[in-house]
Amino acid sequence: MYGSERAGDDAERTAFRKSEKKYKLYYENNPKSSKKKKQPKQVDLSEVLDFKFISELFNQKGELPPGVVHVNCGFERSVFGLENRPGFYFIPGAVTLDEQCKWIRESLANFPQPPNRTNHNVIYGTISNLFAAAKECKIFVEEERSNNDLDSDSSGSVSNGDCGRWTFHEEDIARSRGKTCKLVPASVLLRKLRWSTLGLQFNWSNQNYDVSLPHKKIPDALCQLAKRMAAPAMPVGEEFLPEAAIVNYFGSGDTLGGHLDDMEADWSKPIVSMSFGCKAIFLLGGKSREDEPLAMFLRSGDVVLMAGEARECFHGVPRIFTDEENAEITPLESQFSDEDDRCFLNYIRTSRININIRQVF
Repeated sequence: MYGSERAGDDAERTAFRKSEKKYKLYYENNPKSSKKKKQPKQVDLSEVLDFKFISELFNQKGELPPGVVHVNCGFERSVFGLENRPGFYFIPGAVTLDEQCKWIRESLANFPQPPNRTNHNVIYGTISNLFAAAKECKIFVEEERSNNDLDSDSSGSVSNGDCGRWTFHEEDIARSRGKTCKLVPASVLLRKLRWSTLGLQFNWSNQNYDVSLPHKKIPDALCQLAKRMAAPAMPVGEEFLPEAAIVNYFGSGDTLGGHLDDMEADWSKPIVSMSFGCKAIFLLGGKSREDEPLAMFLRSGDVVLMAGEARECFHGVPRIFTDEENAEITPLESQFSDEDDRCFLNYIRTSRININIRQVF
């Protein structure tokens, strides 16, 4: 993400990039323990805002740390803002545990389904039933175009529009073709899933929404949840209209660099961002990368709203915590205890999912 790191680079980095580097996951460089599990370097988290603690303190004593305000809006949960970031709202623990599990399942099993687009489209074309294939330990096989049909035991094929097509096969069939074909385990593709899109599709090449691209509407239940969560940031008398969503998937070491979400027509309407899975650090900067960002923890069930001036603020995710001590997913583990949920549990133990929903027009 940062390229080579030469001496003196610190002077050239922006304040935002310095904070990204501060919190990013790095490992101890100890050649003697190369055969042991790599140990992450310790990071100072003393300056990271903890809205779970802030909420508990406010509910018990009515106290708030400097710079944090309580938003009186009649919402069902405590809503907090920042004095120097108007339009930013943080709702700790806003999404119930049952809802978290529902949207984790949907994000893995259904949201990457065509015609929704994912980061895999460019290389592999559309992929159907990726999560099911990973669960069944299937292998994705690329075969050169020919007049011969693929074996009938494949579970579906997709075309990448180029020189070949990809097909899911049972492992033994896939390995027998491995000398002449490219093989990718479905589990690897699932771990390399970085984003999927719902509703109106965003065209990454043109950096705009393309209403001509085929798409499914955002599920009604997710729309209703987003409308409910958006209420504290909405102009009086207006209702949030969910039209597009991007689902981001994070594994250990993954980051989301500092950026702006500025492709929507009306910035007075919030982006509704919901977190699921492992705890993360979120950076909220200012209108320039030179503005030093505030760091805060994001836990499963937390909701962030960014509207108005906050839409002009750089933000990103430099770190997720996947270790047992810091991930804080014990409640999710208890909910995913059935055998049928084991694949969801194995994934979310080392991952974070973020659903952010927008009103485009």
